[in-house]
Amino acid sequence: METMTGLDAKFLYSETPTAHMHTVKVVVADVSALKGEFSYDALTEILADQLCRLPPFRRRVVPVPWGLGHPVWVEDPEFDLKHHISRRVLAGTAGDRELAAVVADFAGIRLARDRPLWELLVVEGLDGGRIAVVAKIHHAVADGSAAVALLQNVVQGAGVQPSGEPDADSWCPEPLPTRRELLRMAAHDHVLRWKGLPRFVVQSARQGRASEARRRSFAVKPPLPLHHIPKTSFNVSLTSERTFAMTKLPLEDLKSIRRTAGTTLNDVYLCVCAGALRRYLLDAGELPARPLVASVPVSTDPNVARMSGNRVDNLYVSIGTDIADPVLRLEHIRSMTAASKEVRSVLGHDLFEQRADFVPPQIYHSAVRLWTRSHIADRVHPPLNVVLSNVAGPRERIFFGPIELEALYSVGPILEGIGLNITAWSYEHALGVSLLGSPVSVPDPWLIVDALHVALEELGDAIGTEALADH
Repeated sequence: METMTGLDAKFLYSETPTAHMHTVKVVVADVSALKGEFSYDALTEILADQLCRLPPFRRRVVPVPWGLGHPVWVEDPEFDLKHHISRRVLAGTAGDRELAAVVADFAGIRLARDRPLWELLVVEGLDGGRIAVVAKIHHAVADGSAAVALLQNVVQGAGVQPSGEPDADSWCPEPLPTRRELLRMAAHDHVLRWKGLPRFVVQSARQGRASEARRRSFAVKPPLPLHHIPKTSFNVSLTSERTFAMTKLPLEDLKSIRRTAGTTLNDVYLCVCAGALRRYLLDAGELPARPLVASVPVSTDPNVARMSGNRVDNLYVSIGTDIADPVLRLEHIRSMTAASKEVRSVLGHDLFEQRADFVPPQIYHSAVRLWTRSHIADRVHPPLNVVLSNVAGPRERIFFGPIELEALYSVGPILEGIGLNITAWSYEHALGVSLLGSPVSVPDPWLIVDALHVALEELGDAIGTEALADH
């Protein structure tokens, strides 16, 4: 039994009937060479054998009575794999758009809280003899970096026979804690937390002043949430339904631009997303004069073996959608991200996690529910416009037994007033990009997918022209 961290719990408190706080992972694999040897039952058996290697998949959330403390994780004594894996069989000629529609439907259903917070959907009947495994994992369970480690741990264990000897990965279900035990743990945690409150207040004030002074020192100042953020069609109250689309961008094309421009791969990715969103909003006749502001999650933990929890902070970046020239837009984003990283470094990446520990659960959850029920997001300017995330995925081709994984996609949640998330996961030679929206914020995400490819080509052509002119 383990108390949930404040940051992990925050993702749990943020969930409402219309804002689902799970991430979505899509794995596409070619099983045509197996000649009928693949079966849903066999895949279920393999997953059952691998549960000893997936600690987060065995733990369920137990809330503290009356919200007097953060929930606890418990090894689920009532675990039943049948509650976590299902199948969908398509016609045999289904392509990416049909798969995306299935993913959207799956993403629009919240995870049940009375069991470990994940589900798998096996989608059969894709064209070319392919299948897809779609996973919903609550953000309280794992961030993007931890999800990569989970995937790699499963792959490394595929085909490995259990030794029968007990080890650190042994699964020992626990009895559910009593109300008295939960309250006693919460009281102990509160004592430790409140002892550190004076120091936290002083540290927060000092680092807050220093980071704001640093922000003001830049010629190109990083934006502040809620401060002069333009309103777009992405920034509305949500419904429970979701829209989804995915595509692959050639990773070498992005790396070539990075080398020529002397910037980072993430800056190139942000510039491509900005170009796509500019085109999409222009075509819709609603491009605002002020640039869109993106939340860009960044990992704060170098431990690549971590398989659970969240170690993330957020950069707030003006992505230059008001700049028509893609080269100038990339230069703007490079300056903006560099400044934002410095500001967050001065503020302290751990401050984000510490603040989450001190916010009372009842207050935070009540504020989120009020924000949702009142539909305020339809009437006010948003805190941010869009979430743009880029996670370093596996570099080598993955084989799960005889099954070869062709593509990986992942996307995080959308929020009230922030109805578009574009997330990239690199895999071998491609950048798998996923878009998650709602019918009210992004009715047709495939329009943005098309715009991503156009934006990448425009940026590549512009960077190439600039490079030739310099020589």
